[in-house]
Amino acid sequence: MIDIVDVSTRSRMMAGIKSRDTKPEILIRKLLHKKGFRFRLHVKDLPGKPDIVLPKYKAVIFVNGCFWHGHKNCHLFKLPATRTEFWQEKITRNQANDSKSINLLLENNWKVGVVWECSIRGATKDPSRVINIISEWLRGESSFIEIV
Repeated sequence: MIDIVDVSTRSRMMAGIKSRDTKPEILIRKLLHKKGFRFRLHVKDLPGKPDIVLPKYKAVIFVNGCFWHGHKNCHLFKLPATRTEFWQEKITRNQANDSKSINLLLENNWKVGVVWECSIRGATKDPSRVINIISEWLRGESSFIEIV
């Protein structure tokens, strides 16, 4: 399959995609703050630089984009038809980094939450449901949660 834009345009488009302060991340932060949770952002001293760090609960939350983190069997993930090998390697590397970061955090007694973009994006999705799940998890005993 041939790309519909030239190489320089595609490169500029891909470079413009943000890795932090994404719409899903900002939505989760706003709703957490509204519920009274206080947090820090992108703490560089922690493995994986989690999107949201809640020191009071010794918990971190990663807000993962379904494409960039390879959320298989998800309607938001589709491997590009061009440069497929490159993208497969890139996404596989991202997944390996995610696993490594999560394992290091869990080994150091951090609670780890992963919120997938598809859990809050779309007309039929209810982000307040996700925040309620996170709220219960923070106050509970479980060390890991994944919200899909």
